[in-house]
Amino acid sequence: MEKVQVFCENTSTLHQCEPGISLEELSKTLDHKCTYTPLGAIVDNQLKELSYKIYNPHIIRFIDLSHPDGRRIYMRTLSFILQRSAVELFPEYRLTFNYTLPNGLYGEIREKEKGEDGKYPVITLTKGQVEALKGKMDEYIGKNLPIEKKKLPRDIASSIFRTNGYTAKSALAENSKHYFISTYSLDGYSDTFYGPLLVSTGCIDLFDLSPYRGGFCLQAPSSSDPTRITDYKYQDKLNNVFKEHSQWNDILGVETLAHLNQTIEAGKIVPIIQIAEALHERKYAEIADMIHSRRDKIKLILIAGPSSSGKTTSSNRIAIQCRTLGMNPIVLEMDNYFVSRDKTPRDENGDYDFESLYAMDLEFLNSQLNDILSGKEVELPKFDFVKGERVPSGKKIKMTEKDILIMEGIHALNKELTKELDQDKLFRIYVSALTSLSLDENNVISTTDSRLLRRMVRDARTRGVTPEDTILRWPSVRRGEEKNIFPFQENADVMFNSSLIFELPLLKYYAEPHLRRIPVTSPAYTESVRMLKFLAHITPLTPEEIVAVPPTSVLREFIGGSSIKY
Repeated sequence: MEKVQVFCENTSTLHQCEPGISLEELSKTLDHKCTYTPLGAIVDNQLKELSYKIYNPHIIRFIDLSHPDGRRIYMRTLSFILQRSAVELFPEYRLTFNYTLPNGLYGEIREKEKGEDGKYPVITLTKGQVEALKGKMDEYIGKNLPIEKKKLPRDIASSIFRTNGYTAKSALAENSKHYFISTYSLDGYSDTFYGPLLVSTGCIDLFDLSPYRGGFCLQAPSSSDPTRITDYKYQDKLNNVFKEHSQWNDILGVETLAHLNQTIEAGKIVPIIQIAEALHERKYAEIADMIHSRRDKIKLILIAGPSSSGKTTSSNRIAIQCRTLGMNPIVLEMDNYFVSRDKTPRDENGDYDFESLYAMDLEFLNSQLNDILSGKEVELPKFDFVKGERVPSGKKIKMTEKDILIMEGIHALNKELTKELDQDKLFRIYVSALTSLSLDENNVISTTDSRLLRRMVRDARTRGVTPEDTILRWPSVRRGEEKNIFPFQENADVMFNSSLIFELPLLKYYAEPHLRRIPVTSPAYTESVRMLKFLAHITPLTPEEIVAVPPTSVLREFIGGSSIKY
């Protein structure tokens, strides 16, 4: 039989392969040059599991834990092994994954039937029970059991999910546009995931499972260093955001994506939009009240958050709420405090690192803020980005008793930025899309994906940046966030969760056409396919329903139609 030609991008070499060889077998026959063990492959710009068999010519690139899709494959497999372990140890209950944490994935063990309050009761796990779960996972990994992929008719797959206690997943399967549903089996237990898994349990070599809030935190290797587990941290302020999110979902009466889809299909989403926006407004007012209650001390509000978190809208809406309480907010632009271009630090590639803390003139910033806060009249700087230097602005300010300063920037929560200031005069706010509805009971939609969709829609609308370019730039954006923002989020006095329960149906309306136009030859195609796959499970809003989104909404910052000046 004629051999199949395969070009391996890892090595830039052409290979002759036997038809039907799997990617796993192929990876063992060549020097794939992956830093770590291959976990999957990009085949003609499409993500495939290692069990995928080759019958035609392909361009292949093996990926490992250093690649975002490699980490997703690893985490899905870990999640499946944990699920299988929970079925053995807690057969009368079901395991759910609730949301992502900065250092892992949070989940719980719950009853399969709803209680009198309409919720699935949570079983509080002891430290010993979590250790038993981890031990069972180690046992499955040690046995190196195969994980088999099968495509089942949706009615059969739906029945399996319902038997497992996953009613939301069952409903999504029933309403799928595809007749066949991909399922994975491990030691007689089947489930579905929205992306590839590893071929066997023995491919997992590093993980941790720790008690967390009566549930557990499942951790995979660090994205920055795949040879270790990210340091475990319990973050009180972030935990409070998740509690608040759960309370908001109770108020809105929406538990799952399947329920949200049903609400949209029944034409009942507009009241949900109105209530969700009202909850945001109450939170902005609550933050302003916190500031007002300490108005004799607080003189500077510092706001930070990752890309596309809605910082600008949130800053404006908090400022408006402060005005209703008699305060007069004055906005200072952090970008005007850059050092001159010749003093800008450079990154490891020799390029200017404008995101470095030391790209800011910290001495001048602290000196001027101290002068302003002490009541002196000060001329604000203006940074000329063409010349690469500060120039006089001609704009002078002198604080009065009612004035309060607001400054937004990526380093706003880093105490090193304002180390020369009286810390009692500062109030720090962290803004981010911190939570999202899950696809189902154990497949979480990353809030990073929600932010990427926001940015994609905004960039295409206002900045002339194609969705393809937005996707390709995103890894660099994420690295900057990991370095400059996330480590300091617990420094915030308050966290604002800018996500809205209806935002994925809204963003799908705008983003899906953009994603579909990315050509198969583009290096962004793999990511566009992944995002289109999870968006396929979401019922989009109609133009008539989108009108109900108020002009002050955070989401108007991205889709347009905002009454706030940016």
